[in-house]
Amino acid sequence: MKNVLSIAGSDSSGGAGIQADLKTMCALGVYGMTAITAITAQNTQGVYRVQEIEPALVAGQIEAVYQDIRVDAVKIGMVSSAAVAHAVRDSLRRFHGTNIVLDPVMVSKSGYHLLCPEAMDAVRELGAIAELITPNIPEAELLCGFPVKTEVDMRAAAEKLCALGAKNALIKGGHRLGTDAADILFVQGRFERLETRRIDTKHTHGTGCTLSSAVACCLARGCSVLDAVRAAKDYITQAIIDGYPVGGGAGPVGHLDALYRKAGVNIEL
Repeated sequence: MKNVLSIAGSDSSGGAGIQADLKTMCALGVYGMTAITAITAQNTQGVYRVQEIEPALVAGQIEAVYQDIRVDAVKIGMVSSAAVAHAVRDSLRRFHGTNIVLDPVMVSKSGYHLLCPEAMDAVRELGAIAELITPNIPEAELLCGFPVKTEVDMRAAAEKLCALGAKNALIKGGHRLGTDAADILFVQGRFERLETRRIDTKHTHGTGCTLSSAVACCLARGCSVLDAVRAAKDYITQAIIDGYPVGGGAGPVGHLDALYRKAGVNIEL
């Protein structure tokens, strides 16, 4: 059994953040651990309040895990301030963290800003310790400082992020208009175009969290970055198909539906 640490915010509705990460880890057969960076009051319709965890306590959670348990991979999600980002960066450097996947969470699907503007440089610094950074197009635009509209722009953004220090970069294409949702992966100095069909559903809460966690799980199990991203995309695609229409807004993806089916659980509402 491999062990994966998620450093991220908590989602009270269970569809994103720490909760999505743990469900993904269970589905993919690794042992999940957490360091919570913020507590959010949210549901399928929006984010209403955020309480950041003090940086020393974030660092303390990471330290407690590393001092007792082997960590085979790390997923970093929401870090709302520069102070928290620096605490995470310094802790992972101290314990020589490996297989680090950074999902630079900035704005929720409902439009709530989860990252302080002054923390942008700190997130870029986190990218410098990451094996892979996984921004969507709006996040890539903010990190790189230029518009990302075409696949040529996506390639330029991936190169820019790697020039800033990330070893590899995945620019997710779900925000682009069109029939596919092709992603661009810049891995070991070459580009890979990863195409999946666009699924017509509103139940996509937690997709970014889930994908990055799935990549971390696969890296922990010994996959290359390319194979990890491919496997994670297969997993999130099926999870989107299995999206769970709970609540009145954008429901979560079906993290555990494959396990529910094997257990004979009726997953229909």
